[in-house]
Amino acid sequence: MSQIKGDTTMHAVQIGLDIAKNSFQVHGVDKHGKGVLRKQLSRSKVLTYFAQLPPCLIGLEACGGAHYWARELQKLGHDVRLMAAAMITPYRTGQKNDANDAEALGEAVSRPRTRFVPVKSEAQQAVLTVPRARALLVTERTALANQIRGLLMEYGIVIAQGIQRLRRELPDLLAAETLPTLVREVVGELRERLLELDRRVTDYDHRLEQRATQNEAVRRLMQVEGVGPMTATAIVATVGEGHAFAHGRQFAAWLGLVPKQHSTGGKTVLGRITKQGNVYLRTLLIHGARAVLQSSATRTDRKSRWVEAVRQRRGHNIAAVALAAKHARILWALLARGEAYQVAA
Repeated sequence: MSQIKGDTTMHAVQIGLDIAKNSFQVHGVDKHGKGVLRKQLSRSKVLTYFAQLPPCLIGLEACGGAHYWARELQKLGHDVRLMAAAMITPYRTGQKNDANDAEALGEAVSRPRTRFVPVKSEAQQAVLTVPRARALLVTERTALANQIRGLLMEYGIVIAQGIQRLRRELPDLLAAETLPTLVREVVGELRERLLELDRRVTDYDHRLEQRATQNEAVRRLMQVEGVGPMTATAIVATVGEGHAFAHGRQFAAWLGLVPKQHSTGGKTVLGRITKQGNVYLRTLLIHGARAVLQSSATRTDRKSRWVEAVRQRRGHNIAAVALAAKHARILWALLARGEAYQVAA
């Protein structure tokens, strides 16, 4: 598609840009909200095209490659805002296609209640590559351990769940001659692969620990119980100083740690957590909260007494999620206010 009624490009003050691998769709409106621009661009021509435009407001969906394009467009003087897909869908009219998506982006970016995703710097994205690569290795290691366990089960050898248990029992099983020679050779090779994955995961852990010691904000976050180098580094790299959120509860809601609401007629109904937002950070916080719950019964500080009461009343899992949500609010406060963590007696 081309521009609407001739060359009105210079009048566009607000643009929705639907990015993809190769074809990018542009939809622009003037200061009166009238559509003045519809255009499809190839990937190689995007920056050249926007370099010719006067500074304007550009809305992008926060998807793969969005942070790169946001940074490049900002260098050209444009005001770029990233939005989650859930913020854009309500403004799409007609069926889903690139043109309608671009128009919805342009509409959503102008709405006052739209929540935006902070644009990450190259340094922030570089830090996040480490936990992502580590998570991939952990997934591969889990699949490999299950494969070994399944092969041994075919010969009547059942190893309980848990990778530590598998590591302990494998050497003795391979040393014994109860298994066929070919099976011992194959399982031995798989065990070597398992040990290699262990070494690589440990290497990534050391990288994260080294990074954590060099960042003052990360060190402050690590003072919170259940928050280690991995969680603290990922949070700082993802949200920076937390200024994209007005308060801690908004940050917890962004992580999907608040109850889903379905209320009407003055009757408030709260259900399970929404599970929206960043899955990785939410998982880390919940795992950290589970670790804290192992010793909360023996602690006497106010937070421990509170979470222990929740566990007695609602159960272990709900208490873990509630503690993760509280930690999210605490972590936001530490980032936004630059304060040190203090345990309330």
